[in-house]
Amino acid sequence: MQTNPPQNVQTIRVELGPRSYDVQVGPSLLGRLGATLAAMKSVRQAAVIVDSNVAALHAATATESIQSAGITATALIFPAGEEHKNLPTYSRLMDSLLALRPAVDRDAVVVSLGGGVCGDLAGFVAATALRGLRWVQCPTTLLADVDASVGGKTAVDHPVGKNLIGAFHQPSAVLIDVLALRTLPARQISNGLAECVKHALIADAAGLDFLETHAGQLLEAQPDLTARLIAHDVAIKAKVVSADEREAGIRAHLNFGHTLGHAIEASVGLGRILHGEAVSLGMVAACRLAAQRGLISADLAARVESLLLRLGLPTHREGLDVGAVESIMQHDKKARAGRLRLVLPVGLGRVDVFEDIPPQQVRQAVASLGQ
Repeated sequence: MQTNPPQNVQTIRVELGPRSYDVQVGPSLLGRLGATLAAMKSVRQAAVIVDSNVAALHAATATESIQSAGITATALIFPAGEEHKNLPTYSRLMDSLLALRPAVDRDAVVVSLGGGVCGDLAGFVAATALRGLRWVQCPTTLLADVDASVGGKTAVDHPVGKNLIGAFHQPSAVLIDVLALRTLPARQISNGLAECVKHALIADAAGLDFLETHAGQLLEAQPDLTARLIAHDVAIKAKVVSADEREAGIRAHLNFGHTLGHAIEASVGLGRILHGEAVSLGMVAACRLAAQRGLISADLAARVESLLLRLGLPTHREGLDVGAVESIMQHDKKARAGRLRLVLPVGLGRVDVFEDIPPQQVRQAVASLGQ
């Protein structure tokens, strides 16, 4: 039977029929991880996948909570960094997990403890080990809280591009402990706020006002205000995912800033720019392109850039290889028959998907980031 969360915890339901799950947002939820697993059916073993940075900060709290619920917990640690989100790391994690057999069987649960890289890796391990294991997400970064925690996208990177090898595999539960944000440097808080700007631009016009009004407090990760923002953004993404689980329609709107951002990230070199920073640049280029096409006003594009700067995010990047960015975009998994699919704003809180953008316009928008 599911345990009731404390009163200061907000719960958002991701409605996906038999794959539905709850996302809980609040303080001290890592300490309730054991109770969450115990409420699931037949859980005796848990494998906690965590990177080398997060392990030193939060692994003890997570494993102790699990063990206090009478469940065996084993931490599987991998090197931190996007550059390690690849098949060799996946293979090593799979070796470690399968070495726990026969104790680890199809009743075991994989726990992801960390940021988006960890969630992608752990989710892919869960999706493929023993033809599918249950998993629970415990994101510890703001970026993972508002983005990777919802939707069931799991993947590893390939030299050709990001997230090209993966699967859709929904978690059984998500616990977002807002106190974990206290361990993050300021740059990582800004990194996550990029996704909050994205959500405001695609589906929540009032959200832009909120971010502008509270930018300073959000950069300081003020717990109550941050929890409110996270729960709000999770609800936005949950609604989109519930309507379009496998990105056949409206879920593509969540790619705003990402097609360009992923290409920028790959061209610069994985690990040399944070995901949210690359998405920030992608959103700037997309807004400039939309303004050039008359889809939005130049004032709105400038407003977005101003907010991103206030949130500590880049709007300018010298030395971008425009040709390399364009080439990587052509290999993006969202491209159709070699044609780019870009999500562009068509108003505040509204976006649409375009497949008719001339390559020259895209090159100009990317080049403008270095001017």
